[in-house]
Amino acid sequence: MTYVVAQLGARMHYAVPRILQSAGLLEHFYTDICAMKGWPRLVAAVPPRMLPAGLQRLAARRFAGVPRARVTAFASFGLRFVRRTTMAASPDERTAALLWGGRTFCGLVVKRGLRDAAGIYAYNGVALEAFAAARSRGKRTVLEQTIAPRRVEETLLGDERSTFPDWEVAGGLEPHAAAFVEREESEWQLADVIICGSPFVREGIAACGGPVERCVVVPYGVDAKPIQVAPRHPRTGRLRVLVAGAVGLRKGAPYVLAAARHLERQATIRMVGRLEVTGSARARLAERVELVGSVPRTRMAHHFAWADVLLLPSLCEGSATVVYEALAAGLPVVCTPNTGSIVRDGREGFIVPARDGDAVAIALERLARDPELRASMGRNALARARAFRVDDYGRRLVATLTRGSADEGVGA
Repeated sequence: MTYVVAQLGARMHYAVPRILQSAGLLEHFYTDICAMKGWPRLVAAVPPRMLPAGLQRLAARRFAGVPRARVTAFASFGLRFVRRTTMAASPDERTAALLWGGRTFCGLVVKRGLRDAAGIYAYNGVALEAFAAARSRGKRTVLEQTIAPRRVEETLLGDERSTFPDWEVAGGLEPHAAAFVEREESEWQLADVIICGSPFVREGIAACGGPVERCVVVPYGVDAKPIQVAPRHPRTGRLRVLVAGAVGLRKGAPYVLAAARHLERQATIRMVGRLEVTGSARARLAERVELVGSVPRTRMAHHFAWADVLLLPSLCEGSATVVYEALAAGLPVVCTPNTGSIVRDGREGFIVPARDGDAVAIALERLARDPELRASMGRNALARARAFRVDDYGRRLVATLTRGSADEGVGA
């Protein structure tokens, strides 16, 4: 049984097509834009230091292990999609861009065809029309739900927007959110299997009345080589806290600010990621934390090496890959249950309630005062990461696709 993989972006550095190719299960891979096909290959030939940040990210969109003949990249569409998403001035405009991108990408995939594949593997929001075409031809449909359902996310963010009305460019309900919810839940109905990165995602589908009986939890894994850092030793001084990911309400930015105020003399907090907050919120953050902005993936190892701990107080995730990367870099992690992480409370870090800045501050203060505890948790983090490498993820995923269930669960 072979699969067509249809994927927007470089999610997990193209882990799924690489895994399926290695297992002999890849028929063809469709994507938007990568540095292996067409004119983007020229960008990859330029030394990264000579490229602006945006082109550095494009140059990093390349991967080994999949023959180029099995890759189709819709570069022109990819440029339009990136332009629409990056120019979106509000959450609603971004949702509109995602809806356009999902429909357009599916149309390109269907036009090129599903070939001799027995099935198609696609992602939430970017699968509906391709799944409909596949089902009409008797092909299997596998959906990866990369984050908790949009209906769940909207509920959580609705409360957050009411609490922090001046943090996002536009507050209130998004006009396009209902369309995205409908699209996502229609994809569930067409999916034979729904891959969930964590129990949090599966529970979200159940809460929405979705087909939970078709959901299989398959924890992710990462390649540790690009993020390996020098051995860590107990260090005195201010705690170095890294927050990685888009800076906005979904990622818990207000609670980072609350913790920064509480730990003003004990911690230095650095936020790396795209800024999705208003100018006034950005100014308040900048008074207390270091705002780095978005960086290419190749630069993340530098920030992991700087940090003593990763903080991710998210309200809604799937199974945040930055947590896997932080563990592989030997960092303790402070995160919420909503991150869908593999962190075990008190062992590789601390699990704190979502929307609780005091709990975040208490956990960080404990790590700030106890370098030996940080070191112990860092060693545990490295050990935990060894069970969640990309090869381990591959075995879990292939087992699901070939036998319908994962080999091992989150607690393994």
